[in-house]
Amino acid sequence: MPTAAEPEPPGGDADIAAIGALLGDPARSRVLMALDDGRALPATLLAAEAGVTPATASSHLRKLVDGGLLTVEAHGRHRYFRLAGPQVGQLLEAMTRLAPARPVRSLRQGTRAHALRRARTCYDHLAGRLGVDIMGTFIDRGYLTGGDGAFHPEDADRDHRTGYGHDVDYLLSAAGHDFLTGFGVPLPRHPTVRYCIDWSEQRHHLAGTIGRGLLRRLRELDWTRVTPTDRAVQVSAAGREGLRRALEVDLR
Repeated sequence: MPTAAEPEPPGGDADIAAIGALLGDPARSRVLMALDDGRALPATLLAAEAGVTPATASSHLRKLVDGGLLTVEAHGRHRYFRLAGPQVGQLLEAMTRLAPARPVRSLRQGTRAHALRRARTCYDHLAGRLGVDIMGTFIDRGYLTGGDGAFHPEDADRDHRTGYGHDVDYLLSAAGHDFLTGFGVPLPRHPTVRYCIDWSEQRHHLAGTIGRGLLRRLRELDWTRVTPTDRAVQVSAAGREGLRRALEVDLR
């Protein structure tokens, strides 16, 4: 007579060393950062980004998929990889805030570092100086209430999240709701204001539904454009003028 299967024993404490081992390899870290804008990229491009051979990249990608940090999608004969979800983007942004800056040893590296700090994507929303300046305008105009847009280290016990956090209880005002809908950003009935602590500016930028909707709308207007190989965001000439008029943001 068959016996009932015994239940699996409950798991123990979280094994953060397993994630640490995946993140501790420089090539794998470069792959993850290349995907931190939410896009799916092919293995060949990720190999070039990581500076390794396609065979080595394949091994790294398999480990990241098995570890739950990446998902893989098949499109014809090609495989595309993306972050497994926003929680992985949150993890990367948190680590970026804590990590030391890489030394800049060439003009190319300096140009790229400047571009990332000026405007970049943080998974599915805007970050860098552009992201924090937009949130600053929302606060100055009264579109958001409940905080001043700054990260206060002395209040880290209540303001410690670096992704999709809400330790500071920002609220969207009626004026903010009207501005966003008039600007073409669709909103749910009762939108929750989410934010990240920007690693380069040490201030808050919008995330969640509002941040995602703003980035999508700026792309629709062709005010911002993604770069082919990294998270830097290019602002078009029309975008510079439009951002100045609509949001008092000057990126000069």
